[in-house]
Amino acid sequence: MLTVGDTLPSFSLTAVTSLTPGKEFETLTDTSHPGKWLVLFAWPMDFTFVCPTEIGAFGKKEREFSDRDAQILGFSTDSHYVHLAWRKSHPDLAALPFPMLADVRRELALRLGILHKQDGVALRATFLIDPEGIIRHVSVNDLDVGRNVDETLRLLDGFQTGELCPCNWKKGDATLTAGL
Repeated sequence: MLTVGDTLPSFSLTAVTSLTPGKEFETLTDTSHPGKWLVLFAWPMDFTFVCPTEIGAFGKKEREFSDRDAQILGFSTDSHYVHLAWRKSHPDLAALPFPMLADVRRELALRLGILHKQDGVALRATFLIDPEGIIRHVSVNDLDVGRNVDETLRLLDGFQTGELCPCNWKKGDATLTAGL
């Protein structure tokens, strides 16, 4: 699995970016959002139970990520057609403000090292990637337990300070000074 300090692998994937007929799909790459932090997160499968709670939570916090110059990119190994059908049928996903990438050939999940060994789907992985394409944070959950979007936002805030942040630090709290 890729980890902190590794470079985000290149990718080119079809994404659902709209529900407007004729404008639903767009090809996105690892360089589609230059100068931004990326919050790249994977979920196992569409039309499941835990996944929409996470995706919806990221959607509700998208403005906060955007205010921090961060672009959310979500993906699973389902196709862009399945993503579109799910968005159309699930009320929490209909107005989703970030792209749903389709990694149907599992290329990105394989390069990141996050395929579930038995089920062949993406694990619940979250990667924070700085504007230079360097992975600054990775967390991976097994299939049954969702992640904490507020914690992802807190971590992004911490990394963006460029300073030492103590345990339970929150934006606005004092950072640490390394003493000699």
